[in-house]
Amino acid sequence: MRSAKICMLGDFAVGKTSTVVRFVKNEFSDKYLTTVGVKIDTKLVETPSGPLKLIIWDVAGTDQLGGIEFAYLRGSAGYILVADGTRKTTVDNALRLKTDAAARYGAKPFVALLNKSDLSSQWEIEQDAIDTSRAAGVNWIECSAKFGTGVGRAIEALAARLMEPDTEAT
Repeated sequence: MRSAKICMLGDFAVGKTSTVVRFVKNEFSDKYLTTVGVKIDTKLVETPSGPLKLIIWDVAGTDQLGGIEFAYLRGSAGYILVADGTRKTTVDNALRLKTDAAARYGAKPFVALLNKSDLSSQWEIEQDAIDTSRAAGVNWIECSAKFGTGVGRAIEALAARLMEPDTEAT
C-alpha cells in the first residue's frame, strides 16, 4: 500500500488541528488547543488510483518557516495550507509559507484551505484577493472545520494528486 507524508502549514489559530480532527475523526471541538511541535495522525483514503495512507503532520502554527519547521517538511509528498478567512494576515502568511517551502524543497502538490466559511460574514478577505491568488496558482478552497464543509473533498483531492505517477508517495 502506498503512503504519503503531508504537512499542515499555516499561521496560529487558523484551524489546522480542527481540520485534521474533522478529516480523520469527523469531530470538532470549540476548545482551542495550541499545537506544540507536531502532532501526527493517519487516515486511509480511497482514490481513483487505489488506497493511499496519508500520514498527516499537524505542524505548530507559524507565520514563517524556521529550522524546525523545515525539518518537519523534509520528506513530505505535499502539504495543506490553511488560512483563516476572518484574518487577512493569515492568508498573506500562508502564501509566504508556500513560497518558503517551495524555495527549500521545490514545488510539491498542495491544497489551500480558506477556513471558517461558517463565519463568512466576518471575513476580512475580499473575493478579488482570492481571485488574484487563484491567478497566481493558489486555488483557495473555502471550508469549515467546524461543520466539515469542503474539508474531506479538498484533502481527498490532494490524495488523488499524490497517487499520480509523477509524485513522491511511496
